[in-house]
Amino acid sequence: MIIPNLENYRIILASRSPRRQQLLYELGLDFDVVIKDFDESFPEGLEGRSIAEYISHQKAVSFRGELEDRDIVITADTVVWCNNILLGKPRDYSDAAFMLGAISGNTHEVITGVTLLSNSRERTFSVSSKVTFDPLSSEEIDFYIEKYKPYDKAGAYGIQEWIGLIACSSIEGSYFNVVGLPVRTLYKELKEFILSPSPPEKYPPTPPGGG
Repeated sequence: MIIPNLENYRIILASRSPRRQQLLYELGLDFDVVIKDFDESFPEGLEGRSIAEYISHQKAVSFRGELEDRDIVITADTVVWCNNILLGKPRDYSDAAFMLGAISGNTHEVITGVTLLSNSRERTFSVSSKVTFDPLSSEEIDFYIEKYKPYDKAGAYGIQEWIGLIACSSIEGSYFNVVGLPVRTLYKELKEFILSPSPPEKYPPTPPGGG
């Protein structure tokens, strides 16, 4: 990892997602995983990108008062936004089937909000990718839910799993964002977070483009 002074910081990933942990590892970061139970509710009226950023930020601020001066915590939240409807983590089988039916033969948006937080600074940003699925049969939906049990995944699917292999016809934007962490943008933001002398940003910042 070619980020000056990075070795002086302790990076904390606040996520139990094995996919995010693997992506951060592949980015070349040394990090600790700290698991917390988070309230993923959000104010009424928020949509898409604002939901992902809000929840990510709320996850991060739960660490205030617990960090050492050289700690940087990374939190993230991924949402699926389809036809102006939020598709979160399915509650049960029927919920998962409804979500997969909604994205079948359709284009949806996968948005990951990410927050970097230290004792002196914070930065929240988000990345959006557009994903198009071929039509799915009821048999394909049933097979996927029964075999992969996607109850821990927004939109009830993992792009890297069987359903992504057989149904994803196109992705506009970052593939890794769809997996759960926009590592390209995270690298750039983390580098700026460590090197920039500017004062802390207040939430919510203006989200950047990119992936």
